[in-house]
Amino acid sequence: MTDYQRRTVGTPIPETAPPSGRHVAVIGAGPAGLTIAEELAKCGHTIAIYDAWPKAGGAMRYGIPSFKLPKHVIDEKVEMLESMGVEFHFNTKIGEGTTVDGLLAEGFDAVFLGTGSAVSVPLKVRGSDLEGIYQATSFLSRANLPAEDLPLGLQEPPTIGRRVAVIGGGDTAMDCLRTALRIGGDEVTCVYRRTEAQMPGNSKERKHAREEGAKFVWLAAPVEFIGDEEGHVRAMRCQRMRLGEPDASGRRRPVPIEGDEFVMEVDTAILSLGYWPDPLMGETTAKLKTHDWGLITADEETGKTSRNQIFAAGDNVHGPDLVVTAMVAARKAAESIDEYLQTVKPKRKRMPRLTHKEEPAAAVA
Repeated sequence: MTDYQRRTVGTPIPETAPPSGRHVAVIGAGPAGLTIAEELAKCGHTIAIYDAWPKAGGAMRYGIPSFKLPKHVIDEKVEMLESMGVEFHFNTKIGEGTTVDGLLAEGFDAVFLGTGSAVSVPLKVRGSDLEGIYQATSFLSRANLPAEDLPLGLQEPPTIGRRVAVIGGGDTAMDCLRTALRIGGDEVTCVYRRTEAQMPGNSKERKHAREEGAKFVWLAAPVEFIGDEEGHVRAMRCQRMRLGEPDASGRRRPVPIEGDEFVMEVDTAILSLGYWPDPLMGETTAKLKTHDWGLITADEETGKTSRNQIFAAGDNVHGPDLVVTAMVAARKAAESIDEYLQTVKPKRKRMPRLTHKEEPAAAVA
């Protein structure tokens, strides 16, 4: 229905309140950042969004494949926000050069942190630096997007061989399987250290991957990647596992079976082991409390952080989750930010301006 509406009459522009004179900086143009921008713009506040990548969307553009989420949907949302007066500043990583405190000093009345959780969890085994081994976000971005949408260092499409292994079991791993099948992988296999009963993510995603030809190897984990004389991966040695007692996640813990290993021939390996938040916000923002690998300490109902003018919501608060979960949290935070801004006396009529120049983005993933 919404696709039909966009095709026939265009995206409706929400009504906005008269300009309030308050200014909000939004860090991150992902699901949480775009949601906050729309909600606060409707309240009459002036919004500027800063993002490290060349285009908006965050995980929606750079993580979810185009066959699941066509990118024109995101572009149309951005156009709608721009028509509401929202400004976008890309290739601008806050925390490198300009900081959150710098934005507040420039004249913003509040800052929203919607930086997500996009730092790939590494696999620390021998040979993980061989050619032909990709992190999931890098692989998905390069395989699904044109060069102009990508930062420097990620603009070349990935080169895959006939035998592809995807390590991990979440929805992102399923996206990698289905993408690899589309760009030339012949034998595409998911290797997961537990059984299907313990897999995270949506069972429908696994169903789609199977229907498209993906295979699964359960209770196995790579312990070494083996390369050829040119430094390209050619095989991986895997450890057989068994299920032990439940761990902190409530799932049964995978336990290595001593002496039970096998070698699997692969031309390409894609690592989809999960994500951590970027600790940069906590490291560069005075008195901003964080925990557990850089997650921002914030109230899930209000988005309030340890700093009065700073709010946060989404994956950088609760860890990797669904797009809609980040949007719901951002809507709640928007109400809290609007309430806070009502207590702030308007300082100026014009948008604050950063003093540094935007530069072409280097590789982010």
